[in-house]
Amino acid sequence: MQSKTFGKTPGELFGDRYQIEQQLGKRAGRYTLLARDLQTNAQVVIKRLSFGEDFAWEDLKLFEREAATLKDLYHPAIPRYLDYFDLDLPSGKGVALVQTYIPAQSLEAHVKAGRTFSEAELVELATALLEILRYLHERAPAVIHRDIKPSNILLGDSFAPRVRTGNSVGSVYLVDFGSVQAAQTGGTKTVVGTYGYMPPEQFGDRAVPASDLYSLGATLVYLATGQHPADLPQIDQQIQFEESAHLSVGIDQWLKKMIQPSLNRRFSSAQEALATLQQRDKQQEALVLQPANSKVMFAKTSESLEILLPPAASTAAGTIGLVFMGAFAIAWNSFIVTWTGFAFMIPSPIKLVFILFSLPFWAVGLSMAGGVLFGLFGRVRIKLTSEQIRQDCELFGFTYSVPPPSLREDITKLELTKTFFKKDSDGDRIEVKPQLLIWAGTRKYGFFGGSTLTQPELEWLAQELSSWLSLPITRE
Repeated sequence: MQSKTFGKTPGELFGDRYQIEQQLGKRAGRYTLLARDLQTNAQVVIKRLSFGEDFAWEDLKLFEREAATLKDLYHPAIPRYLDYFDLDLPSGKGVALVQTYIPAQSLEAHVKAGRTFSEAELVELATALLEILRYLHERAPAVIHRDIKPSNILLGDSFAPRVRTGNSVGSVYLVDFGSVQAAQTGGTKTVVGTYGYMPPEQFGDRAVPASDLYSLGATLVYLATGQHPADLPQIDQQIQFEESAHLSVGIDQWLKKMIQPSLNRRFSSAQEALATLQQRDKQQEALVLQPANSKVMFAKTSESLEILLPPAASTAAGTIGLVFMGAFAIAWNSFIVTWTGFAFMIPSPIKLVFILFSLPFWAVGLSMAGGVLFGLFGRVRIKLTSEQIRQDCELFGFTYSVPPPSLREDITKLELTKTFFKKDSDGDRIEVKPQLLIWAGTRKYGFFGGSTLTQPELEWLAQELSSWLSLPITRE
């Protein structure tokens, strides 16, 4: 290795090649610096370790291991090894590792800036990182990162918070291999990592590939809750994140398995965790079942979700309501027909006054008749895609949208209410049926309990919509 003088002052040259631009970090005799390679004009990252008062031989061992590991890794989401030097420093000797620079912000920086992550974004992040871990763990011997946490994961996108549009979360990178270890029989024997993201076995001087899965799971918990994993309550070393995260049942169960304290209950490999994550929709269907005897037609794919409600007459409660409504409609319209017939018998111009006076009553009567027909034969179809939400009423081949369609990105709330009672203007106690509403701005698309849907059906649909929309259920 070539010996060169080195400093950390902006503008200073390292070996007549690397010009220091700024300091990125410092810890226990280590400096991480941003520099520019004057030969290629590319920005690079230089890690410097000095053999000063804070130096320990274990530090040099880990530093050299990081350099040797990076030299053999070729993955677009991992920094690439460029150079390694001995150093002559004013305080003594040292070493420097040069690697490619990734112009991206860390997940930790995103969260501190106020960004939140939807469930869809968490799944995308998890998928990208599991692909990286699969590459590392399937090497011979397996490469264990041992320090996966929000500050060591970068996103190659802009720093601005996103709305739920289904867009990609961006390029995902895994950096800082300063704690890396090649797996050996019986695991590793050096305690490194970050409290809150380390699994129990790593505290016991033993790390295995599944240890990285725990750290990834704890990172996702941090993103889902906005809280450090160590600050969340624990039961038998199991992090209790559910009440703070508001995730769908399928992802909730998957994440619980990622952060199992026991190795025997955790995913054994990145491949297993990834395959299970990709099958989460099927798992969700097994966990949230449609109530028995429900006549709701339901279809879900990764691209769309469609719900078709049967006519009100398909249920006993709906039939009873239609009988009363139909009887009243018949009586009302019979009266209007009689009134209109009487009006035609009156001499003009009084005849015209009576006919005009009857028009609003005809409108009410026809509306009631239409309601009865819709209750007998009409259906409501709600369809969501990556672009929009629409609610259509269908009767005898005619379709009309009420309310008009809205953009998917405008959906902000999923509200579920139970039956409750309130008083009207006269002080009488009236019953308000349960509802499931999807709010898109000021528009609401929904399902109303009582005549068509039962409370269990509303609960089931709420969970399915929550999973697909990556929205928590707001219970009023």
